[in-house]
Amino acid sequence: MTGPGRRGLGAAWRRRRPLRTRLALAVTAAVAFVAVVVCAAAFFVVRGALYRQLDLSLTQSARLAAQRNPDAGPGPLAGECRFLAAPACAEVVPADPARDPRTPGLLPVDPAAREVARGERAPYYTNFTLAGHPARMLTTDYADGRALQVALRADRVEEGIEEAAWWLVLTAAAGVLLAAVLGHWVSRTGLAPVTRLTATAERIAATRDPRHRIELPPPGREDEITRLAGSFNTMLGELEESVTAQRRLVADASHELRTPLTALRTNAELLARADRLTPAQRERASGALGRQLREVTGLVNDLIELARDEEPQPLVEQVRLDTLVEHGVRAARAHWPDVPFRWRAGPAVGEAAGEAAVVPGVPARLSRLLGNLLDNAAKFSPAGLPVEVELTVRGAGAGPELTVRDHGPGIAAADLPYVFDRFYRADAARALPGSGLGLAMARQIARAHGAELTAEAAPGGGAVFRLTF
Repeated sequence: MTGPGRRGLGAAWRRRRPLRTRLALAVTAAVAFVAVVVCAAAFFVVRGALYRQLDLSLTQSARLAAQRNPDAGPGPLAGECRFLAAPACAEVVPADPARDPRTPGLLPVDPAAREVARGERAPYYTNFTLAGHPARMLTTDYADGRALQVALRADRVEEGIEEAAWWLVLTAAAGVLLAAVLGHWVSRTGLAPVTRLTATAERIAATRDPRHRIELPPPGREDEITRLAGSFNTMLGELEESVTAQRRLVADASHELRTPLTALRTNAELLARADRLTPAQRERASGALGRQLREVTGLVNDLIELARDEEPQPLVEQVRLDTLVEHGVRAARAHWPDVPFRWRAGPAVGEAAGEAAVVPGVPARLSRLLGNLLDNAAKFSPAGLPVEVELTVRGAGAGPELTVRDHGPGIAAADLPYVFDRFYRADAARALPGSGLGLAMARQIARAHGAELTAEAAPGGGAVFRLTF
């Protein structure tokens, strides 16, 4: 198989292995590589040190032989090195092979030795076999036209090198084994939070219950994986809240739809027997059926609006708030003729404010937000008491602020945190018409436009809703 094919199979095999196995293999390979490299380097250091010691002995023997025989002719000077404990062998090699002695010595003579005798080459060391045993020889200059060869048995050096090699091989093997143990330990301890995260994710996938959490170590022992687990717990918390909100929305919507649907069915069944009813009864049943249909249609439309997460970007434009509020108040007066609406723009709004009261948004959605606030205020306002609407710009660099105040019973402190929840209706509002979705929709529209909608008790009674861009 070709090289790229093998690499492809190797990559596929690695992808199929668990992360713990791959991490253990990576740690083992890294530590094993370091152990092998260190042992190999130590082998060459030991080998070099032993040979340097032997070379030093050869150099001393050559100097001693030259001093004892300052002008010897070609031939052996000493030849006892065939024995392990004998002194070094020494021979004089002439540059001219014709001057070699008739009886050859123990040491081999190669052309490089002739070059040293002629002064054409520097002294050098060689390894050779002497009488079946390893030996090492120094060839150095001796006199004009002659070279000196000195040799010693290298058995002890070779044995030391072999022994060092075996010990280093054992050390490398132990290092590889230790690397495997360390790799396994690192993969188990280092990936323990990931294992817990995976187990939690699998448990959630199996049970569809986002209430599970990953156990985190005590504070002060945080690392990247711990922060990942913390982020995962935060995500689970958000998911749990989202699932809970969805379930509550479905339950609340079912509860809110049950009553009008029951009334619709009753009136529909009643109209099915229209021949048994008087004209007045048919008219009342028909009117009730129409009102209930409008109520159900409005509730369904509100639910669809609440299901929208963000505003459609193609519909976003620059909206002048004072004009939008003016139209909204005019529509509210027509819808609530018994409630007086007082609308005024603050001193920073108008021609002098320039673009201060202009915000990007979807006009229809902002009108829906304002309409919900005005309808809510009018619904709780006693007859003859006004709903006050004011638009102001808070200052340089700040966006506009819209307030809607009524003079009704106000919002109880216990109800204040929940007024923007879907289908939430305070005890004082249960007898009033509405589905409990208006304020929830208003806050959603406000946040989709980068604004914040808050509610608070008004001084002297009533409630104030504040929309801040």
